[in-house]
Amino acid sequence: MKDMIIGVDLAKAVFQLHGAAAVDGRPLFRKKLSRGQFLRFMSQHPEAVVVMEACGSAHYWSRILMQLGHKVLLIPPQYVRPFVKRQKNDAADAEAIVIAARQPEMRFVSPKTEEQQARAALFRARERLVHQRTELVNALRALLYEFGHVFPAGMGQIGRIAAV
Repeated sequence: MKDMIIGVDLAKAVFQLHGAAAVDGRPLFRKKLSRGQFLRFMSQHPEAVVVMEACGSAHYWSRILMQLGHKVLLIPPQYVRPFVKRQKNDAADAEAIVIAARQPEMRFVSPKTEEQQARAALFRARERLVHQRTELVNALRALLYEFGHVFPAGMGQIGRIAAV
């Protein structure tokens, strides 16, 4: 399992893979696969260390790959960027992911469970609603100020605003 590192640059339609020897980092393969091809390839591939940037679909794919027996590591994107050697493209990103993963001091992100992702989505949705509510109340206060009605800031004033 520890003899190969596969760097995956995730995208919506096409994934770039860069396989390298874990010992010396020697490139073993480079592949460009669709989503379906990627899943087939990884299910047929011997167990390996699979490394991805911690991005939108990385947690989903990490759960799938762990079920297939691979060890999955997620790297924050800002830690991968310094290792891109040439023009920024998906193939170069996949190679940079492998190089970054081989660094002894690299920090990895734990893959999230479906429950953790669902809780985070609910938290972000609630946070957005609170932000929008605050924005609307402030806009209303500003509008009423144009007509000579001054109200202190805060949601506690909404009753006074409604009375006007």
